Amino acid sequence: MGRIGRPHGVRGLVHLVSYTDPPSAIFDYAALRDEAGRAVVLRRAGGVTGQGGGLLAGIEGVTDRDAALRLTNAMLYVERALLAAPAEGEFYHADLLGLAAEDEAGRPLGRVVAVHDHGAGAVLEIAGQGPSVLLAFTRAAVPVVDAAGGRIVVNLPEEIVVPPSAGEAA
Repeated sequence: MGRIGRPHGVRGLVHLVSYTDPPSAIFDYAALRDEAGRAVVLRRAGGVTGQGGGLLAGIEGVTDRDAALRLTNAMLYVERALLAAPAEGEFYHADLLGLAAEDEAGRPLGRVVAVHDHGAGAVLEIAGQGPSVLLAFTRAAVPVVDAAGGRIVVNLPEEIVVPPSAGEAA
């Protein structure tokens, strides 16, 4: 849902990077947790800052700069069950992880082991027999996402060669 940034001032405020839309919606989640599973309760402490649209926030129990500094770069999460259902054609990254990947002929290619998104669009990392394959998560490259069925269908570009499985090589 977000990441705690550097401290702001001496009273425990922090810069907050929100991955919600709109960014201020992160304050609507009362059940945020950090990587260790500890509850993190945020309070709105100002508007959008000048650094990339970040927010200023206070954190319950954090009252000085040193305590805020110890939380720098802590990732904030929420339980999947608390999120709204995605719109048609949209997916949460967590819903894609672990899906079996197969080509259009039904041959297994591996599993989705990561979803990378560095701003230009999501990229699926598929691990199988050989080295991992990175594939743009577009409708052309991934025409079928069957999350309920636990699979995706992948249209591999010609420049990607996937070695045959042990059963196909024989």
